[in-house]
Amino acid sequence: MTFRLSVLDQSNAVSGRSPAESIRETLALAQLCERLGYHRYWVSEHHNHPAIVGTAPEILVASIAAATARIRVGPAGVMLPHYSALKVAEQFRVLEAIAPGRIDLGLGRAPGSDMRTAFALNPNADTAADQFPSQIRDLMAWVGGEELPEGHPFRGVVAHPRGPGMPEVWVLGSSDYGAQVAAYFGLPYCFAYFFADGRGAERALQLYHQQYRPSARWPKPHSAICVWALAAESEDEAQHHFTARAVWRIKRDRGVLTALPSPEEAAAEALSEPEAARLAQMRRTSLVGPPDKVGRMLRALANGLAVEEVAVVTWTHAAEVRRRSYTLLAEAFALAAAD
Repeated sequence: MTFRLSVLDQSNAVSGRSPAESIRETLALAQLCERLGYHRYWVSEHHNHPAIVGTAPEILVASIAAATARIRVGPAGVMLPHYSALKVAEQFRVLEAIAPGRIDLGLGRAPGSDMRTAFALNPNADTAADQFPSQIRDLMAWVGGEELPEGHPFRGVVAHPRGPGMPEVWVLGSSDYGAQVAAYFGLPYCFAYFFADGRGAERALQLYHQQYRPSARWPKPHSAICVWALAAESEDEAQHHFTARAVWRIKRDRGVLTALPSPEEAAAEALSEPEAARLAQMRRTSLVGPPDKVGRMLRALANGLAVEEVAVVTWTHAAEVRRRSYTLLAEAFALAAAD
């Protein structure tokens, strides 16, 4: 393996289980993934979403960091336009003090919600996204303990607690924009491959490498992708559990958002002929199957895009199925399990 393997957990709500249980399952899965040898454990930020209930990644990161000892932990990401850059810097300076050398800070520009919810989070939501680059500039100074430029209205403001280390800052995205922002600031970049089945990934990553401006911490570009994958003991078992996620996506595209159904509930869903054809296509092209097959597909994808890291996100109705998937992938990639 020429790339590191990591995890993105979206804290999914599923039918028949309370959302609070999904949050607790995130904590349990993080501990398992540390034991299995995964490099990072990232959590997402979404709002007003019935299937993704991780609304406060900074709190989840603190809880995971306190419950683990070695794995890197962070959000993928904090949707920065919702917030004050200073407040985010302060939160992650505190997290760095709690778990020195293990904290990541992934930054995104998307709302992670619908626009009405984005407005509820920030009444200036319609213009806040335009400030994303300047927010990153300010946040980088604050988390790194550096002075803001001469003439900056907040020069002299300090993000406490100060210390020798700082979070590892990433830019996240699913378009050319995020890739170019990451390149401009000399930061690592992760492309959300699973958002649109990889469309735009090759161009965004090429732009990132072509336009990269070396920084003190990252003299060379460092790229990653986040993919959706599911491994099980057999192809049939993997496809059975994949049905829930696939049908959920089809319903989402109809405008119907729900908690993740069970495979049995999903199989009973009435699909139109075009939807049934799409489900069949998803079965053929998704990273789903026995661990050796999924491992080959992940390697081919990572090598084809020349990325240094791959983060895997997995949705299953049953928590033990998801845990087994991450275990099988760890074995397929011979990750160094913790004692």
